[in-house]
Amino acid sequence: MSRGTILFLEDDKDLQSLVSAYLRERGYEVEPARTVKEARTVIACLRVDAAIVDGLLPGMTGTDFIQELRQQHPTLPILFASAFWKDLKSHDHLTRQRKVSRVLHKPYTPQELLLWVEQMLAVKPPSPPPAAMTEGQDSANDLDATFKALRAEYGARLEDKMRELTGALERARAGSAEGMDAAYELAHKLHGTAGSYGFHAVSGAARHLEALLKPVRDGKGAPDWRALEAARQELAKETRSGAPAVAPSKDADTEATKGSAVEVEPRGTVLVVDEDEAWLAEVERMGKDRLVRVVTARGADEAVKVARRQRLDGALVHVDLGGKEGGFAVAERLRAEEELRTLPLAFFGTGGDVTYRMAAILAGASLYLPRPFSALDLAEAVERMVAVRRPERARVLVLDDDPDAVRALSVALTSQQVEVVGLGDPYRLVDALAEQRPDLLLLDVEMPGPSGFDLCRIVRSMPEWQALPILFITAHTGVDFRVAAFQAGADDYLAKPVLREELRARVQSRLERARLARERAERDALTGLLLRRPFLEGLRARLAEAQRTGRTLALGFLDVDRFKKVNDTHGHLAGDRVLMQMGRLLASRFRREDLQCRWGGEEFVVALVGASAEGARDILARMAAELAQADFEGDKGEHFRVSFSAGVAVAPQDGADVESLLRAADERLYRAKAQGGNRIER
Repeated sequence: MSRGTILFLEDDKDLQSLVSAYLRERGYEVEPARTVKEARTVIACLRVDAAIVDGLLPGMTGTDFIQELRQQHPTLPILFASAFWKDLKSHDHLTRQRKVSRVLHKPYTPQELLLWVEQMLAVKPPSPPPAAMTEGQDSANDLDATFKALRAEYGARLEDKMRELTGALERARAGSAEGMDAAYELAHKLHGTAGSYGFHAVSGAARHLEALLKPVRDGKGAPDWRALEAARQELAKETRSGAPAVAPSKDADTEATKGSAVEVEPRGTVLVVDEDEAWLAEVERMGKDRLVRVVTARGADEAVKVARRQRLDGALVHVDLGGKEGGFAVAERLRAEEELRTLPLAFFGTGGDVTYRMAAILAGASLYLPRPFSALDLAEAVERMVAVRRPERARVLVLDDDPDAVRALSVALTSQQVEVVGLGDPYRLVDALAEQRPDLLLLDVEMPGPSGFDLCRIVRSMPEWQALPILFITAHTGVDFRVAAFQAGADDYLAKPVLREELRARVQSRLERARLARERAERDALTGLLLRRPFLEGLRARLAEAQRTGRTLALGFLDVDRFKKVNDTHGHLAGDRVLMQMGRLLASRFRREDLQCRWGGEEFVVALVGASAEGARDILARMAAELAQADFEGDKGEHFRVSFSAGVAVAPQDGADVESLLRAADERLYRAKAQGGNRIER
């Protein structure tokens, strides 16, 4: 049985042949035409259920033919296909004045075309999500105050939306096409968004009303006002209830009954190392007052033991633990642990002069506190260390023309690890990508103007964004939609109404894969340090920031002395062990804000923010002394030691751009090597 007859007016013979065959396989009768004259003949002889019209035709534009067609068939569903009509004004002209159902942008796939054809011809609406997936599965996180407040706000506006929908239906009943369009759009948005806020009964009732309105809006039948009124009343009843269809958990009931306060997460966990037990007890008390979890240790061995058994956001070490500057040895012990190589460090002590503070920085600390410090000092120090320890927040860009849908998605995804930016205008997507630099894109499929498929193809055509994870949000889940989505370049899709747990899981999975891919692309496999390109990008950003704030930036160019001899004498595997040790030292003996890079071969580069030439030389000298004590084993069991040479340049005195600094540091490295090596020139 035929699913409908379609006029396909397209002068490209190959495209016409491909699409016609595909639609026929899906049960449609296709009447092809390559000219307006042939199309007129088809219209005169046959009754067609829909038309696909190309924008550029021999002898006449597609829009002019549509205007002619509208005189005989004012309600015929029409798809307009074009590579040029892509701006908002054109879309508005085609949909409002020419009554085009969908503007399809070339190039398109047969699967994508089929999706819009089925929508035009009033296909069966998508099934509601299974109850098991939508009720009773909200986690404790879903009951957080922010989401509850927004859900309550959305619920309070449901009756206003219902009044707006009722008014649109009344205008439609009086013969207004605008009223019918408005009623359909409101029902469509309620169907998609109410479920995302937890109003599943409202979403289901809106879906039923949307299915009744669609064929009327598309000119496929007369309105059944009795059925429409019954559906409207059912939706009104659900909106008046104003309560999400989510049953509270027993734990939530118990807590509400008791009136107990919700446990507040600590700001962070910090290890404090000192020999003074009374002072440690005082720091623990301050931590409780400031929502900071404090764990304590009285020496290096205990500190390492504590750090191994729990995750830390940072460590505060007494600078003179066990003797003058003994805390630096504790810091080195902690940083020597593989999982603690990037642990943020701070020192505290009674001596707070420049000498002590410089020594703390040379030991890799980002903070130095006087002793005794206050509860406020502790809280601020932990805030800074948590910010350093926490991975950079991933940014998700959500593009949907429904502001309520954007808010629902934002609340569901926003966390300490994820930042969400909403966008309602599809024509601003390219600008938003440049401005926001997202790590993932969530795209609604159906929007005024270009569809999600068009936008996805645009993004994939831009070299910079070809690896960006893209997820579609859609009410369609059929096979043809999935094929069209993946052909357009999408990575995944989510069905409306969106289940929050699934949304988070899919987004987090894609973000983690993207992060790992970046790590593999940006870091040297042997040493774990940045490769040249990402290092230079970071260096330019650090240099620009230093220039804005008036700070210095020191650059050190390092080279392992006589490395060819190491390979020739002790073997290439031994040479690799030397390079790995250099990588470990560079990764663990500097601050988080510093940059370390394997430049190539046995050459390394490090950038130190805020350091002077003398300070950078002292830091590298400490590292050189540590490397000199390392015992390496050759491929035949023999033991050997190595050294390195370095050249140091500082902005702004040695140059105001990256190229000048690298050139100056390289020249000084060459001078150090020429003088026998194992030297640092500045």
